[in-house]
Amino acid sequence: MSRIGNQPVEIPQGVTVEIRENSVKVKGPKGELSRIMQPQIKVDQKDSLLIVTRKDDTAVSKSLHGLYRALLVNMVVGVSQGYVRKLEVVGVGFKFKPNGNKLTLNIGFSHVVEFVAPEGILFEENKDEKNIITIKGIDKEVIGEVAAKVRAIRPPEPYKGKGIRYLGEHVEKKAGKSASTGGAAK
Repeated sequence: MSRIGNQPVEIPQGVTVEIRENSVKVKGPKGELSRIMQPQIKVDQKDSLLIVTRKDDTAVSKSLHGLYRALLVNMVVGVSQGYVRKLEVVGVGFKFKPNGNKLTLNIGFSHVVEFVAPEGILFEENKDEKNIITIKGIDKEVIGEVAAKVRAIRPPEPYKGKGIRYLGEHVEKKAGKSASTGGAAK
């Protein structure tokens, strides 16, 4: 029995859901998302609730039951509220300039790095917090993927902690050469 899969998904006001044979389309004030469902999973709408059921009790169906319910919740939240992911740029002289879905990074390389996000993703700079990149959009999956790709351009290094990291990410720092014990210096 899937505890997550059996919970109904509430549809907030202003959000409409269109269910076809094997696809679900969710429209809201922020935009529109659609997903093709596996044949083992069935979605029904009753009033303002979405009910996810599985057609049989095979291991594959059981594993997909909770997954697709969670994906539907992410779609409903995305089109009604949207998602935000924040990255922190740490390093002396490290700069960035957001321009819609384009991000220009000057992060210690000999060249400027330009990153273009897929359609529906916006980059913003926080005026209150310096060196914070804000990634906004309606698709949670795509936002996480874009954040991971931007972080991969210059991941935090373990000695000084310079680089791009998720906001609140703890980077374990290593001791440098001077902290090593033993050796020829005696």
